[in-house]
Amino acid sequence: MEGSVNVIGYGLAAIGPGIGVALIFAAWITATARQPESAGITRPMLFMGFALVEVLALFGLVLAFALGGTA
Repeated sequence: MEGSVNVIGYGLAAIGPGIGVALIFAAWITATARQPESAGITRPMLFMGFALVEVLALFGLVLAFALGGTA
């Protein structure tokens, strides 16, 4: 059996950013549905939150391979 435990760990850690992105978009959809004229104001915050969550996921991916070494 080949592989590394840190890759499995990253796979499990990817669940967190997935949930985070879902919560961000759900909150934006709810806010826009309640007050449609605020969509233009809240859209930049939507993308900023999305980018922050995705960058944290990418940092996790880089760390999984950087600390993994050779198996």
